[in-house]
Amino acid sequence: MSPYGTEPAAWQESWDRQQEAYLPDREERFAALLDTVDAVTAGHPPRVLDLAGGTGSISLRVLRRFPGASTTLLDLDPVLRRLAAGSLEAAGGRATVVTADLRTADWLAALPHRDFDAVLTATALHWLDPSRLTELYREIREALRPGGVFVNADHMPDDGLPGLSARLGERADAVRRARHAAGAALSWEGWWDRVAADPVLGPLAVERERLFTKHHSSEWTPPVSWHVAALRAAGYAEVGLVWRGARDAAVAAVNP
Repeated sequence: MSPYGTEPAAWQESWDRQQEAYLPDREERFAALLDTVDAVTAGHPPRVLDLAGGTGSISLRVLRRFPGASTTLLDLDPVLRRLAAGSLEAAGGRATVVTADLRTADWLAALPHRDFDAVLTATALHWLDPSRLTELYREIREALRPGGVFVNADHMPDDGLPGLSARLGERADAVRRARHAAGAALSWEGWWDRVAADPVLGPLAVERERLFTKHHSSEWTPPVSWHVAALRAAGYAEVGLVWRGARDAAVAAVNP
């Protein structure tokens, strides 16, 4: 039994299967993020900030791919942080988990340092409203070293293919519903029901409700052009796509 009171590897696997039902190209986007890190570090062990890192899906992949890499996972969710801490424990000191709220600029004070080679995030920032996300894009530059890169993979429709993107999304939704019906993966709600029933995670889920219920923005998914424009306005030297899926994309921005 893990010292964290539950079995993080089993929960991590359960989380991955649940997420893959919604994001069938999830590993492809992770690979694009890691390829981008590889390009900016040129073989040196990267220092990565896993922003809104949840259960540690990105951090775990960074540590497996890059010997000597270090990651800092930042999140507010007490359930996901507990699972991340357990999953990353085996990294032997190469991973740090910190608590911070991206809804205010105070999150920067939680960082152990501000010279990261890369800041990575996936399917997390669409819960921030436009004004806050615009500010966050500027703040992230303070966490990056000169020449470091920020990559955000999220729901970002293609401006030029609104009809086709919608049809691709509808097809993916139909496959997801079939997987849920067959029991191949838990739904979002079903996964959290399991969390609530767990003796260790259940009390943390109550705390999670307190943190998010009253202060959770509606999901906001502007087209990729909005993200590119916002990042350019934030002062990044280069901005563009490093990956595109059906309704999702990964936008990269290089710090001057």
